[in-house]
Amino acid sequence: MVVIRLARGGSNKNPFYHIVAADKRCPRDGRYIECLGFFNPVAKGKAVPLEVKRDRIGHWLQQGAQMSARVAALIAEFDSKVTSAAA
Repeated sequence: MVVIRLARGGSNKNPFYHIVAADKRCPRDGRYIECLGFFNPVAKGKAVPLEVKRDRIGHWLQQGAQMSARVAALIAEFDSKVTSAAA
């Protein structure tokens, strides 16, 4: 089964996460199928905290992939920010 989840990167006390489509059996930071965006929880200044490829996430969801709870919350937050910025 394919899952859409976060893979941690960065250094100590400076986390950076990639949003990836991966096989459920692979470790968190292990091999993945495709990178679908990133999340930077400690973004400061003009740094982008969240970038998501919505079309690719939609593709994987149509193929039967499951999203983790955290990724689903991030996507919902991203959608609400995009909607409020467009209005």
